[in-house]
Amino acid sequence: MRKTFAVLGGDLRQLRLAQLLEQDGQIVYRYGFDQEPEQSSLERAVTADVVILPLPISKDGHTLYLPFSTATIALEDLWPFLDSRRQLVCGGNLQEPLRQQASEAGVNLTDYFCREDVQIGNAVPTAEGAIQTAMEVTETTLHGVRALVTGYGRIGKVLAQDLRGLGAETVVSARKFRDAALADALGFCTLNTEALSGHLGAFDLIFNTVPAVILDRARLAELKSSCIVIDLASEPGGVDFAAAEELGVRVIWAKGLPGKVAPLSAAKVIHNAIYHILEERGEPI
Repeated sequence: MRKTFAVLGGDLRQLRLAQLLEQDGQIVYRYGFDQEPEQSSLERAVTADVVILPLPISKDGHTLYLPFSTATIALEDLWPFLDSRRQLVCGGNLQEPLRQQASEAGVNLTDYFCREDVQIGNAVPTAEGAIQTAMEVTETTLHGVRALVTGYGRIGKVLAQDLRGLGAETVVSARKFRDAALADALGFCTLNTEALSGHLGAFDLIFNTVPAVILDRARLAELKSSCIVIDLASEPGGVDFAAAEELGVRVIWAKGLPGKVAPLSAAKVIHNAIYHILEERGEPI
């Protein structure tokens, strides 16, 4: 029996996701996109076999993220309409209070964003978006600039490679010895993320991927006045933003880049993840 899909709210990634599912020949109910001519009612959408909630599900922890709609839907009003015993109910970047709230209402949420395939897939548009951001805010080419990438995880690996490909003198900082060893094997100069002090004054650009405050006041004070910091980390970020403002350090917190710079590519990553989740549940499409 064919499954039905519902895409409830979200940004351009979710709209593109709905379109990709329709291109596959799936029955798709969209809700939360007021300008779309074929929008379903919420009552119909919540009956779908697969209910796909936004990334993130909520910005405020109380209402569904609906940037393309004038509607407001309280999460506590949404949960009673969902039944995870017969539905796959999934969303992105689930925070524990929200997951607990849904669980208490009897809804088991699956987080598609925490999957390794999604994290790796999102690394490419995040890295390209970071480079686009840098090009927009600098007055020079990236070729020849001295750049530091803090953190050598999924995003850091792709970003460092891309920066070097553009001719930037790229240095990588890593906390784990294995990551530093890999960066060194690939020809990057490396620093220890926990021992950056005394080295930061040499850089024109710093791209942070670590979701912990590693650029504190003392380290920010080392930066030359022309240095720009582009923070790619999720909450709480990797910069003491108050100290940066007081010190006059230019910091750009570039969150959610895949959805901003490459929504179709980001949607394809989510699309594939939903199919993978169904396959892992023994319900392949």
